[in-house]
Amino acid sequence: MNNPMYITFGIYLIAVLLIGLAAYFSTRNFDDYILGGRSLGPYVTAMSAGASDMSGWLLMGLPGAIYASGLSEAWIAIGLTIGAWLNWLFVSGRLRVHTEYANNALTLPDYFYHRFGAKGQAMKVISAVIILFFFTIYCASGIVAGARLFQSLFEGMSYNTALWLGAGATIAYTFIGGFLAVSWTDTVQATLMLFALILTPIMVYLSLGGAAEMSAAVQAVAANTGKEYSSLFAGTTFLGIISTAAWGLGYFGQPHILARFMAAENVKSLNSARRIGMTWMIVCLGGAVAAGYFGIAYFGGHPEEIGALGGNDERIFIALATLLFNPWIAGVILSAILAAVMSTLSCQLLVCSSAITEDFYKGFLRPNAAQNELVWVGRIMVLAVAIIAILIAGNPDSKVLGLVSYAWAGFGAAFGPVVILSVMWKRMTASGALAGMISGAVVVVLWAEKVNPALSKAGLPTMYEIVPGFILCGLAVVAVSLLSKTPEREVVEKFEKADADYRAIH
Repeated sequence: MNNPMYITFGIYLIAVLLIGLAAYFSTRNFDDYILGGRSLGPYVTAMSAGASDMSGWLLMGLPGAIYASGLSEAWIAIGLTIGAWLNWLFVSGRLRVHTEYANNALTLPDYFYHRFGAKGQAMKVISAVIILFFFTIYCASGIVAGARLFQSLFEGMSYNTALWLGAGATIAYTFIGGFLAVSWTDTVQATLMLFALILTPIMVYLSLGGAAEMSAAVQAVAANTGKEYSSLFAGTTFLGIISTAAWGLGYFGQPHILARFMAAENVKSLNSARRIGMTWMIVCLGGAVAAGYFGIAYFGGHPEEIGALGGNDERIFIALATLLFNPWIAGVILSAILAAVMSTLSCQLLVCSSAITEDFYKGFLRPNAAQNELVWVGRIMVLAVAIIAILIAGNPDSKVLGLVSYAWAGFGAAFGPVVILSVMWKRMTASGALAGMISGAVVVVLWAEKVNPALSKAGLPTMYEIVPGFILCGLAVVAVSLLSKTPEREVVEKFEKADADYRAIH
């Protein structure tokens, strides 16, 4: 691999570290470190929410799934688009207002605690534990993706060396600059991802000669493999489509995405952010699907170059970038993969850090801790969580999409219905929220670890664990809330004021 690619890659890494340093001097207290002082404008809110959502799976996991199975895997993109739009439309503004009324909550567990009064104490602890469990797995997926990229860039590098090198820059700027560093770099990274996902499919298309040539190449591959790559419905079932599209349910419960809504400067800015964010998302998802699908045609027509994949379908985007572009441009394209990894990993580390610092350290050990002390405890927790995630990612055979799907389902099922109902239903109780949260998390783990393997062994169709988890969480919230005593008057009045405020602004 040529030196220009290394230089471009190096410039990108230096740039994000400088942004982290700039954010360091803008961080005055713990509120700034965790939520940037609730000062994000619509463009930064939108791009940061998008970049923190679309991790390495966007440029590795999704194109790899399309390359391996065809357009039937695109139901993931369709489900995510619908889920994200509904989340922006119904949750973002309401959550922004309700967190202000919930004692200006900085974290999701803190919001739950203040939303439901004194009875929310247990929920604060349980939700923080769920965040730490699933986010550590989620962080591991980003580290795996980063390690794969560094292995591709630096030939002969061992997986373990790539693991630490790939995580190092992200840990550094998150440690230094906190939320502002994460959000500012996310904006740069989202722009870079957009560029890469537009340019790469176009180059593949042009190299093949046009639509007719590409279609013929895909059909030739289909004839050789016996697969149908060009249909949304080929090789899948109704249950399979539901399971794949159900990824969209996860949006309602992702703490790192919800944190962007909480950090917006005001509710009105979220309307502009929604339009910017959804446009960015649709273009990026379309580009990722196109890269995987066009890759089928490219390697079908150039079988002699298939060694660039290294036997791993998730390297399809990396392989196309290195084969088709000038080394300078390839360096920018590959930097986009690192951008996708870093943007998500950084905000996940920060959410874990805030859960430990705000909800455990300050909540139980040091209620009167000084702001500077909390900032440094937060920084130390970033390092601690990162090291645990690196240890989990130590298996070189780990699949990015597999790790992401497990964590995504955990958050979507444990928090999704709880968040939605907490901002839309004043009759909801602390007991109901706690029951739903525990039910969702437990069902996801049991379904993934026990039920799906048993169904697969019996030759029966499996189901993505977010579906039963989300449904049972919602049922538990409603049932237990209705069976519980009506919430205290103070809790109801606070909800009504927040709801009235949102409606007046909206």
